[in-house]
Amino acid sequence: MMATRLFLLRHGETEWTLSGQHTGRTDIPLTEYGCDQARRVRDELKGQSFVKVLTSPLSRALDTCRLAGLGDQVETVDDLLEWNYGDYEGVTTDEIRKKRPRWSLWLDGAPGGETAADVGARVDRVIKEVRQIDGEVAICAHGHGLRVLAARWVGLPPSDGRLFALEPASLSILGYERETPVVQRWNAPAGL
Repeated sequence: MMATRLFLLRHGETEWTLSGQHTGRTDIPLTEYGCDQARRVRDELKGQSFVKVLTSPLSRALDTCRLAGLGDQVETVDDLLEWNYGDYEGVTTDEIRKKRPRWSLWLDGAPGGETAADVGARVDRVIKEVRQIDGEVAICAHGHGLRVLAARWVGLPPSDGRLFALEPASLSILGYERETPVVQRWNAPAGL
């Protein structure tokens, strides 16, 4: 038994999305535009039913999930929290690279926070759970965490999440081609 498809929804825009600040565990709300983005996803998912809906407990993901019309059956899952950026929380990549010119979150991790392998271990637990579900599953979470989840879904190392760009309020679908886990749709804005 395996999930038929896994719908991934990245949360909508926040102020730190706009500024490029690493937003891990800081609970920042959606902007008004981020709320509008989530409402557009509702239209995209109209008529779609899910046997399970999972979300990060942070408000930007939970609110996106609710505004997208998935709030009536949502379960919060701590393993879907965003990457813990530790000392780099609220800091932009440009600011970090002034002190560490070749720094890469994907390869170096965050001091006082997590590495890609740490995030990979968390999303592996989520994948193990959803692969036991018969039917469609929706997950609403965060950019870097969902990128790691996609990499792990198709058997890549967690650091290869860097290969999967993901915009706010985008919808992606993971599934199978026969028994092989595949990416069926990636980084699609609602309404297209």
